[in-house]
Amino acid sequence: MKFIALNQLPEESVVHNPAIKKKVMLRKGDLPHLTNFSQSRFAPGQIAGAHAHDNMAEVFFVEAGNGTIYIDGEKFPLLPGNCIAVEPGEVHEIINDGAEELVLTYFGLLVA
Repeated sequence: MKFIALNQLPEESVVHNPAIKKKVMLRKGDLPHLTNFSQSRFAPGQIAGAHAHDNMAEVFFVEAGNGTIYIDGEKFPLLPGNCIAVEPGEVHEIINDGAEELVLTYFGLLVA
Protein backbone atom coordinates (compact mmCIF):
# COMPACT_ATOMS: atom_id res chain seq x y z
CA MET A 1 0.00 0.00 0.00
CA LYS A 2 1.17 3.49 -0.81
CA PHE A 3 -0.42 6.73 0.38
CA ILE A 4 0.66 9.99 -1.24
CA ALA A 5 -0.56 13.52 -0.56
CA LEU A 6 -0.06 15.72 -3.62
CA ASN A 7 0.14 18.88 -1.51
CA GLN A 8 3.11 17.46 0.43
CA LEU A 9 5.28 16.57 -2.57
CA PRO A 10 8.16 18.73 -3.79
CA GLU A 11 8.09 20.25 -7.26
CA GLU A 12 10.49 18.95 -9.91
CA SER A 13 11.24 20.10 -13.44
CA VAL A 14 9.72 18.32 -16.43
CA VAL A 15 12.43 16.77 -18.62
CA HIS A 16 11.08 18.24 -21.87
CA ASN A 17 11.01 21.82 -20.47
CA PRO A 18 12.68 22.55 -17.11
CA ALA A 19 10.46 25.65 -16.63
CA ILE A 20 7.38 23.39 -16.36
CA LYS A 21 6.97 21.92 -12.88
CA LYS A 22 5.53 18.58 -11.82
CA LYS A 23 4.87 16.56 -8.69
CA VAL A 24 5.58 12.85 -8.99
CA MET A 25 3.16 10.71 -7.01
CA LEU A 26 4.52 7.31 -8.12
CA ARG A 27 7.81 6.45 -9.81
CA LYS A 28 9.20 3.61 -11.86
CA GLY A 29 9.42 0.55 -9.65
CA ASP A 30 6.53 1.55 -7.36
CA LEU A 31 4.06 -0.55 -9.40
CA PRO A 32 4.65 -3.05 -12.20
CA HIS A 33 4.89 -1.44 -15.67
CA LEU A 34 4.35 2.08 -14.31
CA THR A 35 7.00 4.67 -15.20
CA ASN A 36 5.40 7.58 -13.34
CA PHE A 37 2.15 9.03 -12.09
CA SER A 38 2.49 12.80 -11.97
CA GLN A 39 0.77 16.14 -12.17
CA SER A 40 2.26 18.99 -14.22
CA ARG A 41 1.34 22.66 -14.30
CA PHE A 42 1.96 24.63 -17.49
CA ALA A 43 1.91 28.42 -17.28
CA PRO A 44 0.37 30.19 -20.28
CA GLY A 45 2.69 29.87 -23.26
CA GLN A 46 4.72 26.95 -21.89
CA ILE A 47 5.48 24.04 -24.21
CA ALA A 48 6.68 20.50 -23.64
CA GLY A 49 8.50 20.07 -26.93
CA ALA A 50 7.82 17.35 -29.47
CA HIS A 51 9.14 13.95 -28.46
CA ALA A 52 8.30 10.25 -28.56
CA HIS A 53 8.91 7.27 -26.28
CA ASP A 54 9.94 3.94 -27.82
CA ASN A 55 8.77 1.71 -25.00
CA MET A 56 6.23 3.78 -23.09
CA ALA A 57 2.58 4.75 -23.51
CA GLU A 58 1.35 7.91 -21.76
CA VAL A 59 -2.13 8.86 -20.60
CA PHE A 60 -2.96 12.52 -19.91
CA PHE A 61 -6.03 13.79 -18.06
CA VAL A 62 -6.82 17.51 -18.16
CA GLU A 63 -7.66 18.74 -14.67
CA ALA A 64 -7.90 22.48 -15.41
CA GLY A 65 -7.11 25.10 -18.03
CA ASN A 66 -6.90 24.40 -21.73
CA GLY A 67 -4.30 23.88 -24.37
CA THR A 68 -3.36 21.78 -27.36
CA ILE A 69 -1.63 18.47 -27.86
CA TYR A 70 -0.16 17.51 -31.22
CA ILE A 71 0.16 13.78 -31.85
CA ASP A 72 2.01 12.84 -35.03
CA GLY A 73 1.20 16.33 -36.35
CA GLU A 74 -2.54 16.11 -35.66
CA LYS A 75 -4.00 18.77 -33.34
CA PHE A 76 -6.26 17.83 -30.40
CA PRO A 77 -7.82 20.15 -27.77
CA LEU A 78 -6.86 19.86 -24.12
CA LEU A 79 -10.01 20.79 -22.21
CA PRO A 80 -10.99 19.95 -18.62
CA GLY A 81 -12.17 16.35 -18.45
CA ASN A 82 -10.41 15.25 -21.66
CA CYS A 83 -8.31 12.08 -21.52
CA ILE A 84 -5.64 11.46 -24.17
CA ALA A 85 -3.69 8.21 -24.62
CA VAL A 86 -0.43 8.39 -26.56
CA GLU A 87 0.97 5.15 -27.94
CA PRO A 88 4.69 4.27 -28.00
CA GLY A 89 6.45 5.92 -30.95
CA GLU A 90 3.84 8.66 -31.41
CA VAL A 91 5.46 12.10 -31.49
CA HIS A 92 3.61 14.42 -29.13
CA GLU A 93 3.91 18.04 -28.04
CA ILE A 94 1.87 19.83 -25.38
CA ILE A 95 1.21 23.58 -25.52
CA ASN A 96 -0.61 25.78 -23.06
CA ASP A 97 -2.08 28.21 -25.58
CA GLY A 98 -4.75 29.28 -23.08
CA ALA A 99 -4.84 32.25 -20.70
CA GLU A 100 -4.78 30.18 -17.47
CA GLU A 101 -2.59 27.50 -15.97
CA LEU A 102 -2.97 24.09 -17.68
CA VAL A 103 -3.00 21.24 -15.15
CA LEU A 104 -2.38 17.70 -16.43
CA THR A 105 -2.39 14.52 -14.41
CA TYR A 106 -0.66 11.73 -16.30
CA PHE A 107 1.03 8.35 -16.11
CA GLY A 108 3.34 6.28 -18.25
CA LEU A 109 3.26 2.52 -18.80
CA LEU A 110 6.16 0.44 -20.05
CA VAL A 111 5.35 -1.79 -23.01
CA ALA A 112 7.33 -4.71 -24.36
